[in-house]
Amino acid sequence: MEQFLLILLYIFTTITFIQVIYYGLIFGKFSLLKPQTNTPKHLSVSVIVCAKNEEENVKKFIPLLANQNYSNFEIILIDDASRDETLEVFEQFEKQYSNIKLVKVENNEAFWGNKKFALTLGIKAATKEYLLFIDADCYPNSPDWIYEMTSHFTLHKTIVLGYGAYEKEHGFLNKIIRFETLLTATQYFSWAKLGKPYMGVGRNLAYKKEEFFNANGFVHHMKIRSGDDDLFINETATKEKTAITYNEESFTYSKAKTTFGGWFMQKRRHASTAKYYKKFDKMQLGLFYLSQLLFLLLPIVLLAFQFQWIIVLALIFIRYLISWLSLGFSAGKLKEKDVMYWYPILEIILIFTQLNVFFRNIFSKPVTWK
Repeated sequence: MEQFLLILLYIFTTITFIQVIYYGLIFGKFSLLKPQTNTPKHLSVSVIVCAKNEEENVKKFIPLLANQNYSNFEIILIDDASRDETLEVFEQFEKQYSNIKLVKVENNEAFWGNKKFALTLGIKAATKEYLLFIDADCYPNSPDWIYEMTSHFTLHKTIVLGYGAYEKEHGFLNKIIRFETLLTATQYFSWAKLGKPYMGVGRNLAYKKEEFFNANGFVHHMKIRSGDDDLFINETATKEKTAITYNEESFTYSKAKTTFGGWFMQKRRHASTAKYYKKFDKMQLGLFYLSQLLFLLLPIVLLAFQFQWIIVLALIFIRYLISWLSLGFSAGKLKEKDVMYWYPILEIILIFTQLNVFFRNIFSKPVTWK
């Protein structure tokens, strides 16, 4: 028995070391960054908004886009065969604003319910050199959102990853969702800084139009209903091409799910695309989540037998100190500091939720578009 526990201790030490590498060295690439400075650009920008049954949201949020403090931009409104009054609202905005162009998508038997098909039509209708994406249920945090996002383009940086946040509201579920969003952003921002960008979020993403056509659009994953953002970035983004922005004025916001079931289905949709990532990206994500899970489970066994409990507690303390500091600095940048007060509890809930999502997705496929 003692030999078995000794092996567990060696494994736990290794797992702790892996976690320290992730939080201290990898995530530190983002969390320890200094505040960004902007270089004004005067680029031509097409803001792409794809909506399906978003009547109430587009009424509120499209005017915020139309009144951005930016001179050279158009808004491409894509109605993806909505069943509510979304199309009618879009038509009113097209009459009201001279820089709005409407794209109407009819139900197509080959591409029914496929957001990528609708986005492709919208991108082809765009006349500007740079594309900036935001979801129909999102709004920019500032009238300078376009300016902030485009200021990070250069001659070689043709992809810009932004932060898509959720509104702060009462309730513990809201904290869980915002903690997950913080952790996800810390991961993809950090790996981008390391030269291995692997995903972005369609709630706040920009790239040069030629990137879309050079990759033949979404053709390599068109049959996969989700992933118009992360799978496209996973396929096309490189160290040389990719920039990140984390100034508060560059954030977008949307309302988080208000029921655990709704959030769980959202997580299932997001997780269903990860299996199509590049091998290295699947490996590093898998190693991170596996080491998280084992870091929780192994010390339970070791402490239950009081085996080398001083060493075990020391390893737990070191890991939590480094992870709390790393995520805390990230939370400061991304204006999510309040979730860190609940950090250990939120992390435990998220780990076991992800485990549940993993097994659920093995046996059934989630719905991917409204």
